[in-house]
Amino acid sequence: MSADPKALLADLLRSALKSVAPEQVDVAILLERPKQASHGDFATNLALQLAKPLRRNPRELAALLLAELPASPLLAKAEVAGAGFINFTLAAAAKTAVVLEVLARGADYGRGASKGVKVQVEFVSANPTGPLHVGHGRGAAYGASLADVLAFAGFDVTREYYVNDAGRQMDILALSTWLRYLTFFGIEVAFPPNAYQGDYVIDMARELRNAHQDRFARVTLAQVLDGTPGLPPAERKDDEAKQQREEHLDALIANAKRLLGEDYPWVHGFALNEQLSDGREDLAEFGVRFDKWFSEQSLFDTGLVERAVSQLEKAGHIYLQDGAKWFRSTDFGDEKDRVVQRENGLYTYFASDIAYHLNKYERGFDRIIDIWGADHHGYIPRVKGAIAALGLPPEKLEVALVQFAVLYRNGQKTSMSTRSGEFVTLRELRREVGNDACRFFYVLRKSDQHLDFDLDLAKSQSNENPVYYVQYAHARVCSVLTQWGGEAGELAAAALDRLENERELALCARLAAYPELVQNAAADYAPHQIAFYLKDLAADFHSWYNAERMLVEDEALKLARLALAAAVREVLAAGLALLGVSAPESM
Repeated sequence: MSADPKALLADLLRSALKSVAPEQVDVAILLERPKQASHGDFATNLALQLAKPLRRNPRELAALLLAELPASPLLAKAEVAGAGFINFTLAAAAKTAVVLEVLARGADYGRGASKGVKVQVEFVSANPTGPLHVGHGRGAAYGASLADVLAFAGFDVTREYYVNDAGRQMDILALSTWLRYLTFFGIEVAFPPNAYQGDYVIDMARELRNAHQDRFARVTLAQVLDGTPGLPPAERKDDEAKQQREEHLDALIANAKRLLGEDYPWVHGFALNEQLSDGREDLAEFGVRFDKWFSEQSLFDTGLVERAVSQLEKAGHIYLQDGAKWFRSTDFGDEKDRVVQRENGLYTYFASDIAYHLNKYERGFDRIIDIWGADHHGYIPRVKGAIAALGLPPEKLEVALVQFAVLYRNGQKTSMSTRSGEFVTLRELRREVGNDACRFFYVLRKSDQHLDFDLDLAKSQSNENPVYYVQYAHARVCSVLTQWGGEAGELAAAALDRLENERELALCARLAAYPELVQNAAADYAPHQIAFYLKDLAADFHSWYNAERMLVEDEALKLARLALAAAVREVLAAGLALLGVSAPESM
């Protein structure tokens, strides 16, 4: 008997429809798992759905459908409920059949057939201007798990990181590194408050000195400061003061480029590569991998930014104002028009984002998923507007928003500002609580919901710690099977009719729900559904384990229970793998 009775139930209902309402035989039949066990294993609203077109009372229609339902060993009971729902209770054999299917398919149980749909998931894409912090970690964990869930569900997935290696932020990092480097040679420039402050900048400067001595320090303090406007007092926070600080920073960058000449790209590249390498290593250790690292600079080098703006201009979506080129994004629902090329000829970040998305479309993806921080919500209409203005289908692009996780240490919220250098790195968090707790805790809530990261809970070895609770269930099964010491082939021949108590049948029903759950998690871009499912499966298992002995003297009962436990182990391990969490054999 099939371990997935949903399709068989739909066939039984369709057969009944042929007698009751042949003209409706092709209607979509929806079957759902009731939240309350007392409502059976599946329920359908088919009678309610057809009551209006057939002009029949839904309860009467449900009774007619039941009367015409073919007999089946699949069913133990079928009854009309409520306003006209039909509830189905499966026979025990229909529930336990899932055990052998799980054991036969192993890690592939629940894997969807290939859909032939190419999906690109772009995530993290943090500016390589400093170490990844705990906020980036949530986007990394969510994106990696979503990509794995989509791939497991049958999609052809490409995981991509967009490297912001062009533009002002990288110039600021290069300047910050150079200014710190100059101090090793007695050239003490007042460090700009809006440059990158972290110790990692000093570390890079030290590496630069160790490798190249004074090669980049053959300048004077006067040359470095030449023509730079003065800085306002530190206590001033008004817009004018902020603008003065930015102008001071830009003047220092211009001087660095002029003084270093051909060496400036080398210093720039050094800072970029140091931070990019650090990020790559951090993510790899976190179990987050990418198929492609896409360079923003390549969009300029290949002329794609210029081509994208030109296409918009030819289509009448660009106008000139004050020497700058503006995209008419208000025509596409944005709150105001946006500059794509400044009066000095330089393209904006928005222009390169337009070109990047044009590139994504030209690569032939069927679905494009961008994972952004929730603070970028307002950016969605302008990007989708630009896509539409290019004559491309904006609905192909979907944006999943991720709220930054907030870490509380000893009840104190920790700052995460990269420029100020006051942040907790992802690496520090991983070292404190471990990769598994990080990956699991990050996906415990919907991505667009606020997340407070409870350090004490993440490190605890208790049932209140969800990742420990799930992993402990897996380890418990491993321990029992080790104590048994038999061969896996014996379990495939287990007499599953010996699984008959309520807890055992509930576990079977939970296992049978896994393939559909994977598809739903993929459709909703919701890997947190996998985490919730694993918690429920672990709870069902622990409840059964605490109530029943596995290694009983009755050989047939023992093999049946061990087969069920082994099936639980397979699904726990597979689900944890989708979340990037290990499945330990002992704890």
